[in-house]
This record gives sequence, C-alpha cells and structure tokens, in this order.
Amino acid sequence: MPLYPETEPYDHGMLDVGDGNRVYWETCGNPDGKPALVLHGGPGSGCSPHFRRLFDPTAYRIVLLDQRGCGRSTPHASAYDTDMSVNTTPHVIADLELLRRHLGIGRWLVWGVSWGSVLGLRYAQTHPGAVSELVLTGVATGSNPEVALLTRGLGRIFPAAFETFLGELPAGERGGNLARACNRLIESPDPTVRARAARTWTDWETATIPAPPGSVERYEDDAFRMAFARTVTHYWGNDHFLGEGNDEGVVLRDADRLKDIPGTLVQGSLDFGNLLGIVWRLHHAWPGSELVVVDDVGHTVGVPGMQEALVAATDKYVLSDRR
Repeated sequence: MPLYPETEPYDHGMLDVGDGNRVYWETCGNPDGKPALVLHGGPGSGCSPHFRRLFDPTAYRIVLLDQRGCGRSTPHASAYDTDMSVNTTPHVIADLELLRRHLGIGRWLVWGVSWGSVLGLRYAQTHPGAVSELVLTGVATGSNPEVALLTRGLGRIFPAAFETFLGELPAGERGGNLARACNRLIESPDPTVRARAARTWTDWETATIPAPPGSVERYEDDAFRMAFARTVTHYWGNDHFLGEGNDEGVVLRDADRLKDIPGTLVQGSLDFGNLLGIVWRLHHAWPGSELVVVDDVGHTVGVPGMQEALVAATDKYVLSDRR
C-alpha cells in the first residue's frame, strides 16, 4: 500500500506541561476520526511530517508532538542551561496524559518508532485504559542489555568506528556505560568539550545505524546534534528512567500488562536490535500482538517495504473499528 498524501495540521499549539517546559503538538487529518498518537524516536529526534502519511487522513485524527527538549518544544536541550533532570520517561508519560486530556481524547492508538516504541510500550503498561492499539516499529524495550549492545556490542561489527568512539571518552570510563561516559562530557561547562562529545556520539550512530538519505544530514545542524546527543545519552546512561530491574528489562517483565491491547510490531530483518531477540521475546510475551518482519531492511521507517507494512497496520485498526 502506498503512503497517504501529504497533509498539513489543522490545529497546533504549545502545551505547558510544568517544570518550565512547553511541548509542541499538532493535529492532522479528520477532526472526528479515530485518534492516533505519534511518538518519535531518539529520544530527541522530534516529530516528522513523514509520519502523517502512514495514516489515512480521512479516517484518523493524527496527533504528533515534539517531546521535551527537542523540535519546537521549549526549552531546547541544545541550550546548556536546560534542566535535563525534568526530562525523564515518567515526565514524558505525564505529558502524554496531559495532552490527551487537553485534546479531549478518551483512548488513542499509539504509534511509535525506536525510542518511541519504548515510550509507547511503557505508556500502555502504565495507562492501559488510554491506549486502544499499538503500532510499533524499530522496536526496542529500553533495557540495559540493549544499550550495551548498541554501544559496546556493535564495536565488534564496526571495530574502526568503535576505536575512534572509545578514544574520545575518558580512559577511566571506557569499561562502563559508554552512553553515560559520553553524557558526562556533553554536560561539561566547557562548550568545546560539549560540542566535541556531541559530534563523537552522532559519528558513532552514523557509523552503526544504516539510515535513509536525509537522516544523517540532520546531524550537521549544530542545535539538532547537541540536543539529540545530549538527550539520547541522558536516557541511555540512566536506565531509560524505567526504574529498578532494567538489567533484566522492565518493559519485557511487564509485558502481561498489554494483554488486553492489540498491537502490531513491524521490524526490519536487518535491525541490529534483533541480535538480542527482544522483538521475538516481546511478541511471545504479549498475546495480543502480531509480528511483521520486513526482509532486507534495517532500523528505519522511510523505505519501501516498511512503509507499506506500517500503512497496512494503521489501516487494519481503522477497519476493525468499522466492523
């Protein structure tokens, strides 16, 4: 199935979520349609107009937001004086609930990519009455073993890039959580140290995550690069703020909480996150889920195969409402 036509927001705003933060949101499609919430990745990427095209605009009321600290939300994580202590998973989940009530929505389908899938899963586990369905891609659960894989583990596959990455980190911290070590540099009062550390992180991501054209170029924007690297390392270095037990995986542990929520997991067969079997394990621990594997695709959304599978998933849940 092809992508739906481009559509523009019919409403948007800045929601005061507390802690000095204002979150940008927009709504597209049919104001009377089935509500759907779009959760971007990163954390820190910001929402993309491309995501709107994965939903039938005549059938869905599509809600997108820039999570705390990124995109058009304020304050921006690229600013050194932005308080990152109030940018955590519980804070962002509370923002989603505040936005849902602000828009007068009872339940909504939740769509998430990469970090957005972690956030969507945890949101559904903690607020199951607010979520009608889940559609997730580039699926992750935010466990500490996943962070270790995507930093230290991938060093065996990309040894040259890993040697460069590791060489930029303090010698005494190269044996621990590498995201945390990088984040300590990004939080330095020295702007030169901060800038170099942010570039170090995005160079590592660029080397290890195959991406479609355009997604790597965003790292050349100084503000985007700093906000993205700062936010990702902040979360990855702090157990994704999922609480005690994340060495085993909090989201997987609580998969039974999803039993009354249908969901579709759309995963590229070449996604490095598959190396731990996380998606397979989640699917088998979640009775109401469907797993769709797209061959010869990595950790990306905007390519043929993935797009068709994601459109098919959102179409399916509209059709099921009409039966």
